[in-house]
Order: sequence, then structure tokens, then C-alpha cells
Amino acid sequence: MGLLSQGSPLNWEETRKHADYIRKHGILQFLNIYNKVKDRQKDVLKWGDEVEYMLVELDDKDEKVRLVLNGGDVLETLQEQGENINPNHPTLWRPEYGSYMIEGTPGQPYGGTMSEFNTVEGNMGKRRREASSVLNKNETLCTITSFPRLGCPGFTRPEHRPTPVEKGVSKSLFFPDEAINQHPRFSTLTRNIRHRRGEKVCINVPIFKDKRTPSPFVEEFPEDDGEGAQAALPDHIYMDCMGFGMGNCCLQVTFQACSIDEARYLYDQLATFCPIVMALSAASPFYRGFVSDIDCRWGVISASVDDRTQEERGLKPLKNNKFRIFKSRYDSIDSYLSSCSEKYNDIDLTKDEEIYKQLLGAGIDKLLAQHIAHLFIRDPLSVFEEKIHLDDENESDHFENLQSTNWQTMRFKPPPPNSDIGWRVEFRPMEVQLTDFENAAYVVFVVLLTRVILSYKLDFVIPLSKVDENMKVAQKRNAVQESMFYFRKDIFKGCNPGLDGTASAQNGLETDGGNEEYTLMSIDTIINGKEGVFQGLIPILNCYLENMEVDVDTRCTILNYLKLIKKRASGELMTMAKWMREFVAKHPQYKQDSVVSDKINYDLFRKCDRIAKGEEQCPELIGNPVNKHQALKTQESNSVK
Repeated sequence: MGLLSQGSPLNWEETRKHADYIRKHGILQFLNIYNKVKDRQKDVLKWGDEVEYMLVELDDKDEKVRLVLNGGDVLETLQEQGENINPNHPTLWRPEYGSYMIEGTPGQPYGGTMSEFNTVEGNMGKRRREASSVLNKNETLCTITSFPRLGCPGFTRPEHRPTPVEKGVSKSLFFPDEAINQHPRFSTLTRNIRHRRGEKVCINVPIFKDKRTPSPFVEEFPEDDGEGAQAALPDHIYMDCMGFGMGNCCLQVTFQACSIDEARYLYDQLATFCPIVMALSAASPFYRGFVSDIDCRWGVISASVDDRTQEERGLKPLKNNKFRIFKSRYDSIDSYLSSCSEKYNDIDLTKDEEIYKQLLGAGIDKLLAQHIAHLFIRDPLSVFEEKIHLDDENESDHFENLQSTNWQTMRFKPPPPNSDIGWRVEFRPMEVQLTDFENAAYVVFVVLLTRVILSYKLDFVIPLSKVDENMKVAQKRNAVQESMFYFRKDIFKGCNPGLDGTASAQNGLETDGGNEEYTLMSIDTIINGKEGVFQGLIPILNCYLENMEVDVDTRCTILNYLKLIKKRASGELMTMAKWMREFVAKHPQYKQDSVVSDKINYDLFRKCDRIAKGEEQCPELIGNPVNKHQALKTQESNSVK
């Protein structure tokens, strides 16, 4: 989760005093990095995934499932057994926001050969087995995006009460501070977001109205001082702290590009896919013990870290603040970075004009300068006393302080100082899936997309305002099947040379009398294609694979993954969100009142755990893939017997 410094964290009043200093030196650090590596070329393709996990206890006696707050101990054990004794260990483990969460990545990045796709699922399986091996009896490791009863009484083990009125970090009505990772960065972020905003964060998610859901749905909060009652909307599930967003799990992929120009091009192209892939990976329909009317976590996280004051949100005239800021610091991107995408930058971009002019004066081009000047309208949120005065030539903590707390759909990542790492982009909108097979499928799909975009010089860019509309639509219930998304019709007519304009006629993409560049499409059309509208991403990927030298084993693996994506897009297979909804709706104890009880949650997690471990099939969610790694494991265990 970004920069993790050690030391003495400052409260908001102290942090605010240092904000200008940190911004000033953050820009100097960026310029030093940029000037050293701006002309760097020919970095090889490397990439890696990040999977976030929840630690849960399945209490068979009480038929309850709880989040286990021992992530710190589990993490320490995994690091001691792995990277601390072997720098080439195949897995790496890192802390995450929740004290019930850990994050696992491959020990080394994957390379540019197609055969690397064969190892992704195996490495994810290794991570799952490695972490599971250090858990206690009745505990298990889950890749579930949002814990359905997060914030309900007794949802943690050990149990802790929230502290809404006493001195605390979040002052939440529902989420105890003990559920936050003990590293000081996380509690400092939580407290300083609340203090900077001037009130608790406010998350309202529309409730799913079932036959017996109260109408209007209005809750009363016993320990509320009035703030909750005022902030909670009728017919919405109300949440009030960072943990409800950052306490969710996700799946991310980072790519190293061969140069800064390629990284900027990939950043723009992948930004248009963020809402599409988010809807395809939808996996979070339940919040605080209720069935919601959304399928994705994005808006919840966005609201959970929204530190903007009332002035910055446009609720009061600007007096104490400099900027009217249109989005939370966790949201979709606000500007493209490549010159050929510039004309599609059609949304208001608030930027620090002084920083912008400074960057231009230092030789940074307009698009990159405004991107950085936009990130730097924010304040630093987590500052450590020991890390204020730094060597700007050789350190980048001040730059990263703001870079890593602008949590956008895409992240453009300059190389760390004095490292052999190149320019990178991070793809951040995906929801984590139940099984290693699914997570590997989504990762391989996105990595393959980058290969095709670069090989064929494709152009998927549309106006950013349309990408923002797509982001809103993507979170709706069953958006995969029921929603339409703006998407570019002719992907071969961008500013990139490499394919001539005849491609458009060959693909049956005649322009219509309306907008010539983009139109509304279903996800099925975008992924699988529709004659006369769009050729489809899967057919393009298949074409790419046919032109590459790919061994049979790897081809089988890739086609298995693409089959999952294809069938999720067509509706032949359910998204995780839809599957979970159906499980709850059919549960004998569900009262059609939008409530996910302890017993329903327990039964759901029991089933999820068996599916994730390969002990139970789930064809409606996953289909019937040929899981070679599972077959290999079976083969090994049979030979042992």
C-alpha cells in the first residue's frame, strides 16, 4: 500500500505545518529522478501482480466467521521463513491496511516471454499454501473483496468494540481501531484524513430493496452523537471510516515499460479499460451485513479516504483552502499523458499553478507537468518526524508521500532513485477473485492486452468524461449484463503509425453519422465482438497468439483464462458478485430483508473456502477449466501414497 516509513508520525496540525516543505522537496525529488532517467530506453518488459488476502476464522460451533486480527504476526513469520533467509524466495509478503489483511506478490517480476503466463497461477497457489501453513486451526486465507459483515458487532477475533466517543483513530460507530494495521502509517492516515476533512468520512451505499426490506430503510445508531444520523441517507447503508474502503481486498498489476514514452502510452490506453475490467471482476455486493445495490468497492473506497474539506467539495465558498477539488484522492485519473491523447482531456483539471510553472521551467512537457501539478494539490497525510529533512538527490520519500496517496485507477510510476527499475504503470481497478485460477486469468488478460496494444499500436482512448461515466456505470448491480459502456469503435485509427487506415474497412467498422470515434457497447460486444460494431478483444488476442510462437502448454493455459473472461462477459458464467447474491437469495435463512446474517455469512465462507481450495467445483462461477496445477498436485499426492 505505497510508502511505508518507520518513525514517529506527526498529527495533522504538525503535518500541515510541513505540507509546503514536503511538496516543494517532492517536486525537487521528482525533477532529480526525471533528469537522470528521462532518456532511458530498452528496459525489458517485466510485470508482477499483487493479491490481497483476508485472514478469517470459521467458528463451526457458533456458525460464525470472523476476521482474525493477527496479520502482523502472520506477516512476520512469512518474511522470516522466506525473503529474510533467501533473497530469491518465490514469494514476497507485505502489510495491508487491515490487521486481518496481508498482501502477497511474486518474489521476482515476471519477464517478457509467453511461457511466463504458465507460472502465474502456480505462484499464486504457492502464496496461498505458504500463508495457510502458518495459520491456526479453523483459520483460513480468503481472497474475497469485501467481508460481508465488516463493521457488524463481533466481526473480529479477538472481539473489540468501536470507540466513537473516546479518544481514538477513526471514532467509528462500527469499526474498532484494533482492526487497523499496527504500523503507524495506517492509523496516522486514518486520523489525519478525519482531521483534515473536519469531520468523519461519509460513505452511503444504496441498499438493495428486496420484498421485505423496510421502506424507507432508515437505521438508528445507539452511540451516535448526531453526526451519523445527519450523514446517513435513507435507503442507504451508512459507513463512517477509512477501514470500510481500505479494509477491502483487490488485485493489481504493475508493468515496466521500455521507456517513459511507452509508459505514458500504456497509462492512457489502460485507463479506458479500468471500468470495463472492474465490471468484469465485480465481487463486492455486501456491506456492513446488508445486501447493497452495487457490485464493486470502488466508490466505497473513494469515499472512505475523501479528506476534502467542505470548501474543497464546493459546499462552502473557498476561504481557508486554495482549490475546489472535484474528486476524492482515490478515484479515476484526471488527465491523459500522451500527446496523441491530449485532445481527449475534457474534464476540469485542478492543478497547482506555481508547481506547474516550475515544472515547465525545468523542461517538463505540458502533459506530464499538469499531471504532477494535479497530484500535488493534495496535502501529505502521513509524515514522520525523522523523515522530513532528506537528500533530494538520492531519496524520493517526499515525492512518494503524495504520489502514493493519490490512489487512482492507473498510477504512473517513475523509477526509484539509483535503481535498475524502469518507468512503470500500475493497473488498479480489479476486484480480487475467489480462486487462484480466476485471479491468474484476469492478470494474464490484462498483461496480454498490453502486449497487443504495443504490438499493434492500438488506440482505445476516448474522452475522459466518458471514462468517468463508465466508472459510475461499472459499479452498478450486474453491470456486465445490463449496462452499456462508451468504447472506441475503430482502434486502428489512432495517432500511432504501424497500421494503415484500411484496417477499419476490413473490420466492418464503417463510421456512422453521429460521433465517429466511440459509441455505447455492452461488455459482451467489447470482449467478444459483434459484427459491424466492434471486432472484440478476445478475437484480437487470439489473432495475436496465432502470430506468436507459443508452446502447446502455454497456449492451453492462456486459452483457459480467456475462456473464463469470454464467458463472464457473455453472461454464461456469473461474476463473483452475482454468484454471492444468488447464494444469499437462496439461503434457507434469508428473509428477503437485505440482511446477511452471521449464519448466512458462515455458510457462504464455508463454501468459498472449499471452492478456493479445490475441494468443491463451482461450474456456474468458473466453468470447467483444465487446471493443470491441480492435476499436478493430485499426481504428486498419488505418487506419495
